[in-house]
Amino acid sequence: MARLERGFGPGRIDRYNRQFTVGIYANVAPGHSLQEAAEDTQKLVRRVGLPPGYQIRLSGQAKILEETTTNMVMALLLASIFMYMVLAAQFESLAHPFIIMLTLPLSIPFALLSLIVTGRSLNLFSALGILLLLGIVKKNGILQIDYMNHLRKQGLPLHQAILEANRVRLRPILMTTFSIVAGLIPTAIGIGAGASQRSAIAVTIIGGQMLCLALSLLVVPVGYSLVEEARAILTRRHPARVSAPAAGD
Repeated sequence: MARLERGFGPGRIDRYNRQFTVGIYANVAPGHSLQEAAEDTQKLVRRVGLPPGYQIRLSGQAKILEETTTNMVMALLLASIFMYMVLAAQFESLAHPFIIMLTLPLSIPFALLSLIVTGRSLNLFSALGILLLLGIVKKNGILQIDYMNHLRKQGLPLHQAILEANRVRLRPILMTTFSIVAGLIPTAIGIGAGASQRSAIAVTIIGGQMLCLALSLLVVPVGYSLVEEARAILTRRHPARVSAPAAGD
């Protein structure tokens, strides 16, 4: 029926979803990020090839990084949606918040460029810096459009209101930007325990804010002008119908 033999066997059998698993552990080489290590591992496994029925799944810190990236993207989407809803309620318009939201995608490439120039990678802390950067960039558009609407209500023409609003709001925008940059320079230098994590947030905000400042100051007035001109054209094409009073009234 059976024969007993001495031999070697596993001291523990691990399972995942009722499937046998074998864990392989490794450390990240100095000078490389966890994302690079995970991508290189997957490329190596694909090049070697696995037998039928076998597959590889990342766990540990690599799995946490993947979940964090997914959650961060979800947080950015939800933040954009809620931001638009709040701005639409504030300006009582669906078009003006869209103009402000146009400046947000401009800040992301500049933030990534600042990370590349400084030799940093996109991690949880730099992604958090991008999230904070979106709120700072949005503030500039709010200042511009709010004063443009104020001048338009006073009867100023469109282009004159745009020029006057940008002239008046340029000083507070520059003062806010320079104060933020000056306050984050010590953090960006990175001195002390945990300085690398804090510096990633500071570098992201400084680079994105400084580089996208000029573009945001141009995009908002141009977008506002196009939206208001389109609204004026639609108003002329479809004037409001006012019903005439009856003869007995």
